[in-house]
Amino acid sequence: MGKQTGAHIVWDWNGTLFHDNDAIIGATNAAFAELGLAPITMERYRALYCVPVPKFYERLLGRLPTEAEWAVMDETFHRYYTEHRVGCGLTVGAADLLAGWRSAGRSQSILSMYGHEELVPLVRGFGIEAHFIRVDGRTGPSGGSKAEHMTRHLAALTGVAGVDPARTVVIGDAADDAVAARHVGARAVLYTGGSHSRASLEEVGVPVVDTLAEAVVEAERLAA
Repeated sequence: MGKQTGAHIVWDWNGTLFHDNDAIIGATNAAFAELGLAPITMERYRALYCVPVPKFYERLLGRLPTEAEWAVMDETFHRYYTEHRVGCGLTVGAADLLAGWRSAGRSQSILSMYGHEELVPLVRGFGIEAHFIRVDGRTGPSGGSKAEHMTRHLAALTGVAGVDPARTVVIGDAADDAVAARHVGARAVLYTGGSHSRASLEEVGVPVVDTLAEAVVEAERLAA
């Protein structure tokens, strides 16, 4: 890994490093179809999407889904997503940015709400695993918040690599990424290429950028 210069990036996966918008919207609409809901466009998805995910469904249904409905929708979503993610790739320029950050002697990790058992082979398959000092996916049931997950992630990084939360920047595509960063005393940069509209991201009060290259430049500035 070489000498670290203190700045650390925690990358989100879905919608940030992994450009999976088409699979996400297709899986969402497959889940909606189970309840007889009409499909939605990417624009509407971005305008309404929030976490925890049952809350997102509430915005569309006008009520929270029942436990039985949630179970069916969740299972349908993940089955469809797993089938269709194979057609998705890394966000343009991501591999070079990861290599550049690492070669500068800085550390980085992945924290995702995507299932850990699926995440690790996916990251490995793109040949980028060596760029990260830690890759953490979700190990519990889906639908939770990222903040608690972030607490465990940062504690592990601090223990193993001496990562300082004050010099850590989370790069993600959702308001939840900024909330999770704030929860552990880190900074955040939000990227408009994923699941949220620029308008909804700007409400969070952290820097908002349109490319991952801009996100890395902003991360360097914030971690300085």
